[in-house]
Amino acid sequence: MQLYLVQHGEAWSKEHDPERSLSEGGTEAVNEVNNFLEENCRIEVDTIYHSGKQRALETADILSKSIAAENGLKESKGLAPMDDPSIWAKKLKGMYRNVMLVGHLPHLSRLAGLLLTGDASHEPVLFHNGGIVCLFRDADHHWMIDWIIIPEILS
Repeated sequence: MQLYLVQHGEAWSKEHDPERSLSEGGTEAVNEVNNFLEENCRIEVDTIYHSGKQRALETADILSKSIAAENGLKESKGLAPMDDPSIWAKKLKGMYRNVMLVGHLPHLSRLAGLLLTGDASHEPVLFHNGGIVCLFRDADHHWMIDWIIIPEILS
């Protein structure tokens, strides 16, 4: 199983936009990642889950243009910035199809730490706005980093 962890693109400040939608730079960076995927990768997932926050929804929507998501985009609880990463760790135990989670820090970093090291306080992955971290779960249910794409290396 592959799990794609995506930190939303850069968002406007609350003062500029109370909804915190993607900034112009954030939209551009996520589009760059999307274009790279479209030209170089064939990603298929069951579902693209997002936190429901505007910046995560917009990021998921842009990426859905190059990712085959059988069940499309779905809002999911447990992906907010301060949510307990064990919620999704438990959900993933019962999943066998590839999924994408579009969310926020520190949640994504803590989830990656929990899956990779067994401890959410260890944060072995440096996330970037608009970047994708692909984790792979082997037959013995061990997680490892497969690859990472960040907007900064594409421009």
